[in-house]
Amino acid sequence: MLHYENPEIRDLLFQGSFGLERESLRVLGDGTLSHTRHPFGESAHVTRDFCENQTEVNTDPCPSAEEAVRELDRFTAKLQRVLAELPEPELLWPFSNPPYIRQENDIPIAFFDGDLAEKTEYRRYLSARYGRYLMTLSGIHVNYSFSEELLRAEFRIRERENAAGGTKTPQAKTAPRAESDSSEPMSGLSAEQTEEARFRTFRDQFYVELAEKAAVSGWILTAVTAASPLGDSSFAEEGVTGGDYFPGMASIRCSELGYWNFFTPVLDYSDIRSYADSIEAYVTGGVLRAPSELYYPVRLKPRGKNTLDNLRSGGVSHIELRMFDLNPLAFSGVAVRDVKFAQLLLIYLAAGPAVRADKNAQIMAVRNFKSAARYDLRTVRLASTDGNKGSLHEAGLRLLQDMETFFRDCGRDVQCVLDFELEKFTDPERRYAAAVKEKYAGGFVRKGLVLARQRQEESLRSLREGERHV
Repeated sequence: MLHYENPEIRDLLFQGSFGLERESLRVLGDGTLSHTRHPFGESAHVTRDFCENQTEVNTDPCPSAEEAVRELDRFTAKLQRVLAELPEPELLWPFSNPPYIRQENDIPIAFFDGDLAEKTEYRRYLSARYGRYLMTLSGIHVNYSFSEELLRAEFRIRERENAAGGTKTPQAKTAPRAESDSSEPMSGLSAEQTEEARFRTFRDQFYVELAEKAAVSGWILTAVTAASPLGDSSFAEEGVTGGDYFPGMASIRCSELGYWNFFTPVLDYSDIRSYADSIEAYVTGGVLRAPSELYYPVRLKPRGKNTLDNLRSGGVSHIELRMFDLNPLAFSGVAVRDVKFAQLLLIYLAAGPAVRADKNAQIMAVRNFKSAARYDLRTVRLASTDGNKGSLHEAGLRLLQDMETFFRDCGRDVQCVLDFELEKFTDPERRYAAAVKEKYAGGFVRKGLVLARQRQEESLRSLREGERHV
């Protein structure tokens, strides 16, 4: 756990990097899915997800939630201009749930050729296994990394504790070990290399433990960002377009009706190699075709190419939170305060005691993620192995109150962010899902198209204003 009571750690507590990924469908003015090829070229920032018409935008790492959302706004505005200037203009659909789907073949698999042709083959596999309807569900991924300065400061504190005979710095199973009471370098390595190896071991273990905690408590992020209660009737019944579909969820995408594997994964959080091995075991066992098929709300990502080998050898770069719905009430689909809350939750969890989530606890944790996607949180109970009882609504209130106490003790004024989320529990009508249902029921796609055009006009206007000030 972070030594947040240490002044040096407190000064660095809020330093970190944010990255956002947004998925959105391209649609025509009549509410049907676009069948044109990806019009944005190949870029590190703009690509496709499952569908050819499912545009994914990735920001660079940014030092604040505000800057990350601003960068997402800028990218989104540029995409909107490209779509507005197409021979047949298109729109970015602002909801997680798709508009009209006439039939499954109305959902075109993303086309890659040459060296990337395997990406299309992989999507064909997903299509056959899960169906294409689920693959149209779109959302926001929030990526976060604690600053190098913070992690090194924490590492130095733990090293001093080791030297004094206190709690030892975590050691990964595969990392070269050095006796904590010895100043001698490991065989073949200089003292600096030995210390750097120990720091990398610490950093990886820090994130593995954080991922385990987020897997247990991260359901609250689903609860406060769920914004997809409505869909078109064609999502539930092929070819029947124009009606509203409301299955009693605040987030169809994150509920048991949405994006999940056919089994509940159980991961090994002992260390980074065990974590990667436990994912790879599902691939070698034939349960998954690739690690990317693990549809889990929390992931650890490596530096560089996203592979398990790179995660083992290169270490952890950041934690990825994948449970955010597109928020149609926000310009680019995500509110700054929700991104800030994700950071606060990770800080709070990092400073808390270790969690040991066994198989039963992990199964219950996934159940809580799905339950947090329900429309009325007072009607679903928290699944827990430690005797906690009550509804998810009550559990959310308790967690937020604990966070209030923690940050008050840290001397940090983050109450405006916590109050913003707390209101969604004290008044369920403040949840995004309730606002979306109120505003867009009785013609989900028809009303959604009005919003999509409005967002495009706002984007074009912001670009023109920006160009005038250059």
